[in-house]
Amino acid sequence: MKSIATALALAAATIALPASAALPVGAQAPVFTTKAALGGKPFDFALARALKKGPVVIYFFPAAFTQGCTIETHEFAEAAAEFHRNGATLIGLSADPIDKLAKFSVEACRNKFPVGVASATTIAGYDVPLKAGATMTNRTSYVIAPDGKVLFTLSQMNPAGHVQGTLDAVKAWKARKR
Repeated sequence: MKSIATALALAAATIALPASAALPVGAQAPVFTTKAALGGKPFDFALARALKKGPVVIYFFPAAFTQGCTIETHEFAEAAAEFHRNGATLIGLSADPIDKLAKFSVEACRNKFPVGVASATTIAGYDVPLKAGATMTNRTSYVIAPDGKVLFTLSQMNPAGHVQGTLDAVKAWKARKR
């Protein structure tokens, strides 16, 4: 655990790009369908279908197999069972091609949750371009309620806090539903 914290601090120190999210809490999240991979196997992921099961945690990340993205994905993989126990679907999105994401789904996601292709339309809809006109995404995490409303947003290039923030939001949603 100490090595993860050290790696997070190092990653944060090397990334000085600002990030912002245009979708505030309460906004309607754009629906999308995309190619995703779980355990190296591609499939079609549809947000609308996932929302029928419960809240969806979407985390956008700049690029598979980069230091900060791998650290963040490992942390989501470690928490994947807890997200599931709390009724949430988890998916990571990046502008990487599906073949790269299929490998990442095995190596970084550890076969515990899917990663999918963030299209230009999805990047624009969630306002997560790394910079104006970019096809890469910044690092932004959302929790989307089953009604499609944004419950939580965290937009910062430092991967620290994304897993805990989204998990806390999912648990708070579940507690309100009891």
